[in-house]
Amino acid sequence: DIETDKVVLELPAPAAGVLAAINKGDGATVVSGEVIAMIDTEASAGVAAPAAAAAAAVTPSPAAAPTAAAPVFDDYVNWQRIEEFARAGTTGPIPRAARELMGSKVARLFHEHVLVKEAETKEVTPWHHDDPYYGIDGMDNVSIWIPLDPIPDSVALRFIPGSHRWNARYIPRRFADQSAYVDAAHDFVHLPSPEELEHQATLSTPVTIGDAVAFHYRTLHAAPGTSGTGVTRRRAVSFRYVGDDARFATRPWRTSPPLEGNGLRPGDELDDPRFPVVARA
Repeated sequence: DIETDKVVLELPAPAAGVLAAINKGDGATVVSGEVIAMIDTEASAGVAAPAAAAAAAVTPSPAAAPTAAAPVFDDYVNWQRIEEFARAGTTGPIPRAARELMGSKVARLFHEHVLVKEAETKEVTPWHHDDPYYGIDGMDNVSIWIPLDPIPDSVALRFIPGSHRWNARYIPRRFADQSAYVDAAHDFVHLPSPEELEHQATLSTPVTIGDAVAFHYRTLHAAPGTSGTGVTRRRAVSFRYVGDDARFATRPWRTSPPLEGNGLRPGDELDDPRFPVVARA
């Protein structure tokens, strides 16, 4: 399985065979396109070839693909290699709107995140807020969530308005089983139960192409799956920005995206090419 802050993906093998080598073990961080294992397509089940021979014999093919699409897909931090993401996230009206919404003198691009739910996806996005997953501190921030398909109310993002002002930061939970990352952490508390949160007033945000939804990193939000709704695909890209008070931070868990200091220390401003200034007052 591959786990991000939003989904857990089971990766189907691109071909039948015997697992010959595991390049990335449990808990390892992987990036898009990286080989995580090798399959010996000529070995019989129960008669695996030695790992060294399998690695030499099996060449991963970039054209190989699973036979069926995963019901949920996400990927992030691709703006430096995908021109369209760079153009949309660093120039034009989106970063300008981000700066104005934050009320900051500057806006920095933190990262972008693509999220896709295919037809008949049963996996829901449970209640959470994004702040604890990120390796930054500060209240000047905004996510600008842009639909790439019409998104009706049945599969729309839902928010608890004003929850970013609850003065609470919640220990992240794994989306797969809702288990907490840790039992306890300084300055973080456990999220209220889903039943408690469902009693809060919520706001649903159906949107169409050309719309955008902007929200704070500490705003609690959730979303249904597509199963039973008739929605064939729900795609969106979220551009995440930070403002004047953003500072590098560490967490007692792996952040998402994984964020190394690269010379930054906790409390430092994000003066780093990974987080370019994209708008100024």
